Amino acid sequence: MKKEVSIINIVEKWLKGWSLSRELPLPEPYQSGFKVNVGDEKQKIRYVFPRLTDDFFQLAGTINDPWIFLKVCAPFEEFKDRIPEKWIHQAQGYMMTCCGPMKPINIDLEPEYILEFGQYNFTHTVKILTKNRELACIGRVVLVDDLAVYDRISTENDHRRKGLATIVMKELENIALSKGVFNNFLVATQEGKLLYESLGWELYCLYSSVVIPGGISAK
Repeated sequence: MKKEVSIINIVEKWLKGWSLSRELPLPEPYQSGFKVNVGDEKQKIRYVFPRLTDDFFQLAGTINDPWIFLKVCAPFEEFKDRIPEKWIHQAQGYMMTCCGPMKPINIDLEPEYILEFGQYNFTHTVKILTKNRELACIGRVVLVDDLAVYDRISTENDHRRKGLATIVMKELENIALSKGVFNNFLVATQEGKLLYESLGWELYCLYSSVVIPGGISAK
């Protein structure tokens, strides 16, 4: 996947996959970006902009309600001095791509674990469970046209550092490859970024988020 591919197109597909994975309304176009009605107490709405535009800055200047997120494919340093101080920067996100296959792995699932596969709402899930059926690790992939969108890859604290997330990622990739989808995309945290880089993923761009938290006076 090359940068000449429209970032608008990629972000739209990723956001659709993200919404399907979380069983939310599909994104709607909003000026030069997109809007998702999340409906959560700590995230009512998210606006996602593929680039910094006048629309982004106008919106930042007009919103006063808490828990509405503005997200943009740009470093925070590029816009922090152009938005009101009421907006608080969240943990840095990293949009990442991998034009499969991922790097091969040499990790076997320990006998104490079992794999379980599922599907809902166009979303494929891979779980790793203990023999007592306690969740150890889970991940999701949504196929949106030619893009495999990976979401919510997480490992429970008591089961970390055993390669479980790597196994889940490879199983999710197998699902995508079986459907003829070779382009992979996700948004990573700092911690997750290291895992994905070990599998051959590359940084596509920084993904920055700001919000007005509850309790902050919006002037």
